Amino acid sequence: MNNVEELLSWLKTIWNFELFNFGDSPFTTKTFLLLVFSIFLLFYLSSKIRKILVKKVFPRYDLDIGVSKSIANIVRYLLIIVGLVIIFQTTGIDLSALGLLVGALGVGIGFGLQNITNNFISGIIILFERPIKVGDRIEIDDLAGNIVEISARATTIITNDNIAVIVPNSDFINSRVINWSHNNKEVRLNFPVGVSYNEDPEKIRRLLQEVAKDNSGVLSSPKPYVLFESYGDSSLNFNLLVWTSEYIDRPKILRSELYYEIFAKFKEHNVEIPFPQRDIHIKSGFDQVIDRIEK
Repeated sequence: MNNVEELLSWLKTIWNFELFNFGDSPFTTKTFLLLVFSIFLLFYLSSKIRKILVKKVFPRYDLDIGVSKSIANIVRYLLIIVGLVIIFQTTGIDLSALGLLVGALGVGIGFGLQNITNNFISGIIILFERPIKVGDRIEIDDLAGNIVEISARATTIITNDNIAVIVPNSDFINSRVINWSHNNKEVRLNFPVGVSYNEDPEKIRRLLQEVAKDNSGVLSSPKPYVLFESYGDSSLNFNLLVWTSEYIDRPKILRSELYYEIFAKFKEHNVEIPFPQRDIHIKSGFDQVIDRIEK
């Protein structure tokens, strides 16, 4: 019996053992364990709530997946901020003592954490202003791909080669970004085509429109259009303009398909596709030059 009482007394001593003073409040083993458990539970529950919002709640309102994830991330961050304040208060930590911690953190940010802070703030700006969102097709610098995740620090992009590229959020704020999906999922693509001067432009326009109409990846509205762009050095230059939503993330595939079909269509109708050529005109007096060389 004495051994049990001694064990309980020892556990009580360990449980209330004072590690250090945090402001006017003692920081004990009990405070530390409750703090760790509460923070772990807060992050776990906030993550679960985020998933429930994205997968079960927002789909009922037909929200875009990008909008759903952005709102869910904002809700999670708010829950974490409010939860941390409540945890600190309930565990008896003097919040006024956090002023020293904030000051030290400010110094750390100034020296080594400024990039992390910049990316975090940029992530918040992205979530609120939504210049990009999950599911968008974007181009930044030499990188093109689909956005699959926007976190607090970085954005994950999947390229057409199925390679995941992690881009810091600040790059989307400080750099020029091409967002193919910002307005809607329809984009216009241009396909330059050159033919011989012997061909009838009206015939070429008709054939190119037929090719565009027969391709399932080309939208019927807005209608495809053929521009007669210029008289080239060795060809009449046209530009086939088509709209697509299916190939927004694979424009090169549509380009290849249409060029295959254009080549077959031109071959079927005996349309001549020119190649660069130059005409050489010999001026008078060339015979005298030859005679002078022979002498």
